[in-house]
Amino acid sequence: MFRTILIANRGEIALRVIRACREMGIRSVIVHSEADKDSLPVRMADEHICIGPGPSSKSYLNIPNILCAATLSQAEAIHPGYGFLSENTSFSEICADTNIAFIGPPASAMRIMGDKVSARAAMAEAGMPMLPGTPVLHSLAEGLEAVKQVGFPLMLKAVAGGGGRGIRLVTRQEDFERTFLLAQNEAREAFKNDGIYLERYLGKARHVEIQVLLDHHGNGIHLGERNCSCQRRNQKVLEEAPSPHLPAELREEVGRTAVKAALAVGYRNAGTMEFLVDEQNRYYFMEMNTRLQVEHPVTEQVTTLDLVKEQIRIAAGHPLSIRQEDVKFRYHAIECRITAEDAEADFRPQTGTVTQYIMPGGPGVRVDSHLYPGYEVPPYYDSLLAKLIVWGETREEAIIRMRRALDEFVIEGLPTTIPFLRRLIDHPTFVEGEAYTRFIQEEAVALGIEQASRKAA
Repeated sequence: MFRTILIANRGEIALRVIRACREMGIRSVIVHSEADKDSLPVRMADEHICIGPGPSSKSYLNIPNILCAATLSQAEAIHPGYGFLSENTSFSEICADTNIAFIGPPASAMRIMGDKVSARAAMAEAGMPMLPGTPVLHSLAEGLEAVKQVGFPLMLKAVAGGGGRGIRLVTRQEDFERTFLLAQNEAREAFKNDGIYLERYLGKARHVEIQVLLDHHGNGIHLGERNCSCQRRNQKVLEEAPSPHLPAELREEVGRTAVKAALAVGYRNAGTMEFLVDEQNRYYFMEMNTRLQVEHPVTEQVTTLDLVKEQIRIAAGHPLSIRQEDVKFRYHAIECRITAEDAEADFRPQTGTVTQYIMPGGPGVRVDSHLYPGYEVPPYYDSLLAKLIVWGETREEAIIRMRRALDEFVIEGLPTTIPFLRRLIDHPTFVEGEAYTRFIQEEAVALGIEQASRKAA
């Protein structure tokens, strides 16, 4: 087992990894920017090393500085968390070249599954059901030709996309040219790759994903599914496990298919296969996230497994600690992502000082957060402040518990999405388990978004 792990991330996920390391008797080293020098992960880690100024391009994405910190601290492994360098194949390869274990998949598998077009091809070959789509497109002329085969409505997706960026819905021919160029420009700026592909759009699709774990000894298991259909601008805001109205036999079928496909591309460590499920419960492969997911706690609560510890064990060469037949599902878990955004001003990102911070508690409540009273929320990073996870014996009990926990949660000093999330879990579509990927956008008025946006304007 590793003696020292360097954590190349920040915020709640860095704190999550530090806690896992401490329980495993592993020394933790955190790299941080100047903006995060007073953060809770920096206070909690066994060692901390500043790697640059606030902007992520000069710190959390600065590969030479991170590797220097790993060498100085004698770290044998690097945990990338999510975001930043977690899906960067070059970083993974450099770690291998310098004999530092990358706690994630091999670069070869990451390269295949990180490119959405090559991932579609690999998954189709592995027998995954696929929505009609196109190869990678680099020009409007190619797009106009390809749309003749796909038809409308369709989704435009960035080949190297992530975090909801570079994705656009197009329902009419007359909107295609403008939307294609917008998506391409966003992809070029965000990912330095302007490749776009088209995919048939499902109107009332649910976003269902399967958590897989694979070791270096040929073993692979799935840990059931999460429903991530509550999204705003293709960004998840609430996740739950198991997925409402998904038959048990379909859950097992999709899980087996996901493990088989991941093994086929030489995948190792934790990963997530993402699917769209239509109203007839037909499922289609969408993409794979080759890292730990933000929403991994809901899977932990229904399986009682610690996914970060499993990641570390796999990276150290250990076999999986559990077999598929030993995976037992219990409880229903829901996670709300609480962000520093003003839902009454079109979710405008916020910065400021947290003046009061009171976490909810009681049975079936977990909070993953790096906040504390006096914490200064910096302007450089993702707006995630906390993840509130609850679980109960039934979905109904979990919803009641989430209402109670959101009512208890106090974050003062800057606007947050707590009031919006409270409205969301009371919406009949969510309560009935009928949420779909565009539900929040189409129910904006009922959720108080559209009126607030007009007011802000």
